[in-house]
Amino acid sequence: MISSRAVLSHLSAAEYSLMRKVNRWRAPRWIRWWMLASTKCGDGWFWAFCGIAVLASHDPEKYAAFLAAALAAAAGVALFMTLKKAVGRRRPCQIEPHCWATLLPPDQFSFPSGHSITAFAVAVPLSYYFPTAAPVLLTLAVSVALSRIILGMHFLTDVIAGSLLGGGLGVAATLVCRL
Repeated sequence: MISSRAVLSHLSAAEYSLMRKVNRWRAPRWIRWWMLASTKCGDGWFWAFCGIAVLASHDPEKYAAFLAAALAAAAGVALFMTLKKAVGRRRPCQIEPHCWATLLPPDQFSFPSGHSITAFAVAVPLSYYFPTAAPVLLTLAVSVALSRIILGMHFLTDVIAGSLLGGGLGVAATLVCRL
C-alpha cells in the first residue's frame, strides 16, 4: 500500500520540476504580454468593471447576477486569505527566480491562488446569468489561472485548487441567489 506521504512527496517533486521548467522558459513576446495582461485583469479591477457592466445592463436578473458574483468573490477572498495563512506555502518566485517576469507577489503565500479563486468565483455566476458571455468570461478566468503559473507566482496545485474552489463558490452563490 502506498502511503499518503509517498504520494505527496512524488507530487511535490513533480511540481517543483515543472516550476523550474516554467521559470526558465523564455516565452515568446505575445505569451508574455498575454500572461501579464491576464494577471493584471485578475487583480480585481476587471471584475469590478464586470459588476458595473452587469448593473448597467437592462437584464431583468442583473441584481441576482451581481449579487451571486459579489457573494462568491467575497467568500473567495475570505477563504483564500484564511487558507494561505493556515497552509503557509512559499511561492515559486521565492524559491527560484523567474527569468523574465519581475512582478511582485501580492502576499507571501502561495496556496491557494487567490487570483484563480476570484476569477472563477465571478466568471461562473456571470456565465450562468449571461450565457452568451460565458466563452469570454471563462477564457479570461482560465487565462488568469494560467498566468499565475507562467509568471512564477503559483504552483500548478495552487491554481487547480483555487480554480475549483472559486468555481464551487460561484455555483453555490448562483444557487443561493436563485432561491
